[in-house]
Amino acid sequence: MKVLDQIIERAKATPKRIVLCEGDDPRIMDAAVRAAECGVARITLVGDQVAINGAASDAGHSLANIDIVDPSESPLTTELAHALFELRGAKGMTETQAEHETYNPLTFANLLVRTGHADGSVAGAVHTTSDVVRSAIQLLGVRPGMSMVSSFFLMVFCEPYHRIKGGLIFSDCGLVIEPDAEQLATIALAAADSGRALLNDIPRVAMLSFSTHQSARHATVDRVIDAARRVHATRPELAIDEDVQLDSAIVPEIAQRKLPDSRVGGKANVLVFPSLEAGNIGYKLAERMGGAKAIGPLLQGLNKPANDLSRGCSAEDVYYVIAVTAVQAQAASQDAP
Repeated sequence: MKVLDQIIERAKATPKRIVLCEGDDPRIMDAAVRAAECGVARITLVGDQVAINGAASDAGHSLANIDIVDPSESPLTTELAHALFELRGAKGMTETQAEHETYNPLTFANLLVRTGHADGSVAGAVHTTSDVVRSAIQLLGVRPGMSMVSSFFLMVFCEPYHRIKGGLIFSDCGLVIEPDAEQLATIALAAADSGRALLNDIPRVAMLSFSTHQSARHATVDRVIDAARRVHATRPELAIDEDVQLDSAIVPEIAQRKLPDSRVGGKANVLVFPSLEAGNIGYKLAERMGGAKAIGPLLQGLNKPANDLSRGCSAEDVYYVIAVTAVQAQAASQDAP
């Protein structure tokens, strides 16, 4: 079964409440209705009720299986405003400001997740990445054990011409521009967790570089090696290659020649790029020239799931991100104490 089909089936097995705050956008509407009708998630749309109903009517959709919450009318608004004031009051936010901010659909949606009224949120078809990420970090927080939030793409290789079949995690391709060794290690740990949650497989991590096993000497190589050793010190059970070139990471025959003692063995399913520049180029090469399907950018390292969308996303993209968010929520509930 293809990796996306597996994610859909896993989402259906234990449907989670996923909230979207851009419901009057036709792509969000189409994806939300599809997800609800297919049983991928229980959907809540946050926003102006008249606008959302109008968008549904224009598209010929029934919202019978979807909850609509208008912050200006919801009985939850007072509770969420109080939660926001408790969270941000020490940073100077007043109760009046908290109440006003709660009417913002993006804020309201993430507060629903924070307070347990929803399991995950999806936004970004209209909002900028900076707004989506800032709201998620401020309202949901960074997961214990993580020092920062980063991003990844789920890259799907399922066409007949793909030599490697299945899914790969590419990180970080959308958020952290030039990570130092500590940040790169945090990205690798989070990406391994993302791989475990979404690929239904044991993560095998490759710390990508232009060097394999110190075949080249440079400060950027040293940073990758340092990061990998930090990861190994934190999780010695995790299969990880230090500085490794892409071919050695994903081609067993080459890995056997260059890294005969590797625990990854040329079968990496989590690729950690040394910089955002490399990651962005890498995922777009795989997508545009290699024909892979790119799902993301997705966020990792948060207390609870919240994901960003590209503003150029399609309804199908949104549908898959809803499914991914639901599976992340399942994993988060399993990890909760």
